[in-house]
Amino acid sequence: MFYWFMKRIIVGPILGLLFRPWVKGMDNVPLDGPAVLVSNHLSFSDSIFLPIAVPRPVIFLAKSEYFTGKGIKGKLTAMFFRLSNQLPMDRSGGAASSSSLSAGEAVLNNGGILGIYPEGTRSPDGRLYRGKTGVAKLVLATGVPVIPVAMIGTDKVQPIGRRIPNIRRIGIIVGEPLDFSRYEGLAEDRFVQRSVTDEIMYELMRLSGQEYVDVYASSVKEKLAAAKSSEKKAHGKSASAAPTATEQDTNQKSLRSRLTSIKLPVWLSRKR
Repeated sequence: MFYWFMKRIIVGPILGLLFRPWVKGMDNVPLDGPAVLVSNHLSFSDSIFLPIAVPRPVIFLAKSEYFTGKGIKGKLTAMFFRLSNQLPMDRSGGAASSSSLSAGEAVLNNGGILGIYPEGTRSPDGRLYRGKTGVAKLVLATGVPVIPVAMIGTDKVQPIGRRIPNIRRIGIIVGEPLDFSRYEGLAEDRFVQRSVTDEIMYELMRLSGQEYVDVYASSVKEKLAAAKSSEKKAHGKSASAAPTATEQDTNQKSLRSRLTSIKLPVWLSRKR
């Protein structure tokens, strides 16, 4: 009820008026039956614009951190994501990630549409990064069609770190369904999982026009964070080493005092 109310009555009409999203290929989304929507991930707002544009309800796998926040703000955020058809996705790997994928599989087995970002996180620089194989595992296990979606311009509307979005037009391109039934019976084959994932990423690259980078976006973010941390430490050291204005003034007075106390040689001090 909350999802329908927000989509049809409040958020949907407001966003449509302000951002005037253009959409191509929405008829590629099936009117019924299970399907996986796979999308590039440029901005936090992707998870708002895409579900509003799709006629059917879309349940997204969102990072688990949105559901585990502390305090009033954390609880309100978690409540919002649950009420807006979002499921927590643990990205740490292993059993935790498998459990999250099982929740997504249940959505598909019930005939729903599941939304997932194969990159696993937002792009740090607008480029398209290597996909993680979780989406392939879901698709191979359920045999459902994959609908590729390219979000256009959402990184300009709400870049990483920006809370209040810029008002500008965004676009959504929905590609033709991808069928991986030829891999039936090979769901546990890691080479097949990688092949399926790479095919999905290629289609997203083709639809979005993004430059593709064959590394994980999470790895790039870790390196950027480490570099930023090192830069801060280096800046802190240089700042602590540099004298303040007060210290400089004190040093100058001390230097003048020492200079005036120096006894000059007699031949220099004689009056000419």
